[in-house]
Amino acid sequence: MADIDIGTAATTGGNDGRGTRERLINRETKFTRSVSHAQDELQSFRKYLRWMCVDQSSPWTAVLSWSMFVVFTLVVPATSHFMLACADCDSHHSRPYDSVVQLSLSSFAALSFLCLSRFVSKYGLRRFLFFDKLWDESETVRRGYTNQLNRSLKILSYFVTPCFLAMSSYKIWWYASGASQIPFLGNVILSDTVACLMELCSWLYRTTVIFLVCVLFRLICHLQILRLQDFAQVFQMDSDVGSILSEHLRIRRHLRIISHRYRTFILLSLILVTGSQFYSLLITTKAYAELNIYRAGELALCSMTLVTALLILLRSASKITHKAQAVTCLAAKWHVCATIESFETVDGETPRLVDRASAHGYYPTDDDNGESDSEDYGDEEDDFDNNNLIPAYAYSTISFQKRQALVNYFENNRAGITVFGFTLDRSTLHTIFGIEMSLVLWLLGKTIGIS
Repeated sequence: MADIDIGTAATTGGNDGRGTRERLINRETKFTRSVSHAQDELQSFRKYLRWMCVDQSSPWTAVLSWSMFVVFTLVVPATSHFMLACADCDSHHSRPYDSVVQLSLSSFAALSFLCLSRFVSKYGLRRFLFFDKLWDESETVRRGYTNQLNRSLKILSYFVTPCFLAMSSYKIWWYASGASQIPFLGNVILSDTVACLMELCSWLYRTTVIFLVCVLFRLICHLQILRLQDFAQVFQMDSDVGSILSEHLRIRRHLRIISHRYRTFILLSLILVTGSQFYSLLITTKAYAELNIYRAGELALCSMTLVTALLILLRSASKITHKAQAVTCLAAKWHVCATIESFETVDGETPRLVDRASAHGYYPTDDDNGESDSEDYGDEEDDFDNNNLIPAYAYSTISFQKRQALVNYFENNRAGITVFGFTLDRSTLHTIFGIEMSLVLWLLGKTIGIS
């Protein structure tokens, strides 16, 4: 490819030269935002990945990442299960459900690690998180997405820390009170201390990897919500149908990309968690099964961890699908308001809903009459879901046929997150939530007495 001299191009042809220079500068700006560098928005996030030993940006870090994965996901759980099963311990220190715990947690962690490794190695971190597309977004979307990225690590700690503290308390009690019964090598205190630390590190590593992939999916879905909220503003201004359609097609394309990347992970996660819960249900309902917080506390904590991770995935998917499908309602309301205003203007009638003092035909709402009931809606009401009428900007520039065609397009092309053709909307997920939560609550009722 031949090098282009921007300065030469700018001086060779007057207006054409200035236009060429502007295009080159814009292209250079876009390219700069698409390329990773040490001081970009992902600097702190890359440090966190290196600290968690899941960074594979170089051969050395890749070897370290896979070594940590094998040790904490496979070797330590297997060693703990076969060497520290403590079959001869008393009823408080025996672990009859340890195989279910280790297999369930390691399987989900392995799935999460393999998917994350594939995503980052195939697309790169910036492309995987859609930072290479932010140059084409508004300042509001860029700032909101960057802030959400910075909050993601805090959100991750909110899920990991309680699980780790609960498991730490359980393991410290288990090793401290049963030191004489637990198999050990050499010095009993040193052996139990090392074993306890390795088990806690294994639990922390596996739960962090699981929640990390789920939080990243939540982050990507939040970007699409920001885009949809920004897209909703086109109905509040004088926009043409072509630009609205083009922007919606771009959002639909990004949703298809997200669905294609995450569909296998979501499906396998649902299968793994459901299978784990059903198997836990089977082994805890046996006639001779003895359930208490000492014997089944680890199983209960594992179940809560897996179900919480699954709920993060499904809630994020259903939320973005709901927002994407709410565009149809917004477009229909926009079409109705513009149609009412245009007919009233043509008929020469005095507008009944239009504020005479407004040049743009503003429609009064409950807030204008002092009858605000926003506290009854909470956070459910936003730019998509509200009872406010839309100012009728469109009737003077967009014909009825074009608006009707756009509404028909939205009605027949509902966007959202899909898993092999099945849309993950709220109605589809109600059954899944009911089944999963029923199993978890039943298990907690058997272990710690929640009814």
